[in-house]
Amino acid sequence: MMAGMTEMTEQSGGRLGRRPVVGVLHPGAMGAALGSALKARAGVVIWADGGRSHATAKRAELADLIAVPDVAALARRCDLIISICPPHAALGVAEEVAAALTDRDPDDWPLYVDANAVAPATVRGVAELLGTRRVVDGAVIGPPAWERGHSVLWLAGEPAAVVAGLFAGSPFDTRVLGTELGAASALKACYALQSKALPAIWLEIAEAAEKAGVSEALHGELTRGGIDLPEQLAKLSSRASTKAWRWAGEMDEAADTMAELGLPDGFSRAAAEIYRRWSGSTS
Repeated sequence: MMAGMTEMTEQSGGRLGRRPVVGVLHPGAMGAALGSALKARAGVVIWADGGRSHATAKRAELADLIAVPDVAALARRCDLIISICPPHAALGVAEEVAAALTDRDPDDWPLYVDANAVAPATVRGVAELLGTRRVVDGAVIGPPAWERGHSVLWLAGEPAAVVAGLFAGSPFDTRVLGTELGAASALKACYALQSKALPAIWLEIAEAAEKAGVSEALHGELTRGGIDLPEQLAKLSSRASTKAWRWAGEMDEAADTMAELGLPDGFSRAAAEIYRRWSGSTS
């Protein structure tokens, strides 16, 4: 473990031993990759299998994560918990963890990394439940990382450096933004405006042209400008066809972020509605 980690951990209000018990809630593709990345430094990486799908269980098995019965059992055992779930569920997951810790000494509560694509206000809500000194604001930019050079895990909060040390040498390039909760989530929201809000315009353009009966003419004009609309739609479909519902939640959180910053939030709200409608039509 990195030099000075014990001291930093004590200052942060959490306790991480040399081989901490890490819990992942809940191991989708990204959660499985994060859990696997910590195995080299953790004593064990566990997940709560109660009520989870067969696909989730299979991902956890392939990542060699150890199942425990439920969130309560996980919370009671862990030194560090990583929450990586659909954005709309982030606060509810934190509430489950907080409820499970009521019979545990508050001085011995685990560190909690909220690695979800949520607004800074949501992260602050998590901190109200679990304690500011124990919560780390996390944001992954890039795909689930199984090799280095593709994904960055941004961290912010008082214990951020402690958590970053656990990821040293892992497939995730981990960077600390500072101690202010919400910084990592704000960065993720800004990035999501270009990675998810901007592509949503292609869906609206295509639907509008079809409803207006001008699709063929529009395609011709776009082609003259060097834009291949079918190609743009195909690229978006390959990325979001099974994730549109989740992207809608992320766009809602990004909109809340823009509103908190005093900026127009309509781009993200419109993208959320587009993805929500698309999810309904493709489900």
